[in-house]
Amino acid sequence: MRAPLGHFDNAVPAPDRLDLLTPPVADAVRAWQGDVPAEQLVYVDTDPAIADTAVFAEHYGTELLDQSANCVVVAGKRGGETTLAACVVLSRTRVDVNGAVRRQLGARKASFASMDTAVGETGMEYGGITPIGLPANWPLLIDSAVLDTEWILIGSGSRRGKLIVPGKSLASLPGAVILAGLGI
Repeated sequence: MRAPLGHFDNAVPAPDRLDLLTPPVADAVRAWQGDVPAEQLVYVDTDPAIADTAVFAEHYGTELLDQSANCVVVAGKRGGETTLAACVVLSRTRVDVNGAVRRQLGARKASFASMDTAVGETGMEYGGITPIGLPANWPLLIDSAVLDTEWILIGSGSRRGKLIVPGKSLASLPGAVILAGLGI
């Protein structure tokens, strides 16, 4: 199989490589019920030493800078209560934590979750967190520009490997809320 974007030596349908996905991501792919068939979720095996976006794009194709999305975990606080959520924005933007995220979560204060919290609550590796397989009760805030991108490169749950999925497929994930201007 040829990857729909980038210069990858090996691309396979994600359901064929559940063994390389973290348990929550493998479970989500196994149970996939989105509008896009699970076979259109593509797994590409990559070098974990170059997982960060800029270095990754240098190696696998600079066009990936415009077709990559980052998924980050945020914590919204109000009255002693903390709400965890995930945000997905194109990699060339940053998450509007103090504006769009704070308002959407109804929080008095919002910030990026600590690495320990992000890893512990998702069951994924830091630097590889993906919207596929997140806790179903979390809000999943997705910038509308991500959905407008035909194919999007996202994490696979670990620093080794990435997923390439149709941007629109993320709209069917549990807790998905589409927001224009989430990425600034």
